[in-house]
Amino acid sequence: MKKALIIVDVQNDFCEGGALAVPGANEVIPYINLLMEENEYDQIVLTQDWHPSNHKSFASNNDRKVGESIILNGVPQFMWPDHCVQGTFGAEFHKDLNREKVTHIIQKGKNTEIDSYSGFQDNNHFMKTGLDDFLKYHEIQLVEIVGLAMDYCVKFTCLDAAANGYVTCLHFKGTKAVNVKPENGRDAIYEMIQKGVTILG
Repeated sequence: MKKALIIVDVQNDFCEGGALAVPGANEVIPYINLLMEENEYDQIVLTQDWHPSNHKSFASNNDRKVGESIILNGVPQFMWPDHCVQGTFGAEFHKDLNREKVTHIIQKGKNTEIDSYSGFQDNNHFMKTGLDDFLKYHEIQLVEIVGLAMDYCVKFTCLDAAANGYVTCLHFKGTKAVNVKPENGRDAIYEMIQKGVTILG
């Protein structure tokens, strides 16, 4: 069974000191590096939030406050601080992430009108990123997923992977939650388990 490691959004803005820092984010990087060192993957894919500066998920572009919600093209949208803007330091992968064995990069969130949490498609399930096509082309059947953040981009990437028929595993030690609400991370785990995602310690 061919397998891939999908590393979700390990970018400066989601790490310590970033515009949308995930608590404890930097702690997962050594674990992710160790996975790549100790395991043989047929493909290693990075996903990268890659927003235009006028992206509609940014509170600043809607005259809203961070933490508010709006309806964006029929989909509820949480208002985020500006983050991972194309070409900025915040959008770059963290320097401590070992990228020597990376075989492919998927950029997402490029459409100003809709956010894209999942590495597979945008939030209204309209535009695909090409990740599913890439994995199927390389005959990948099993995906292991790590990265940031567990209750948003990691969760939706896991759910889409399972829905697309991949044996899907999440490395719990390789992810951290935003926890806008304290229970978000816990609830994300429950939801993933219900949809067939295996949680690895």
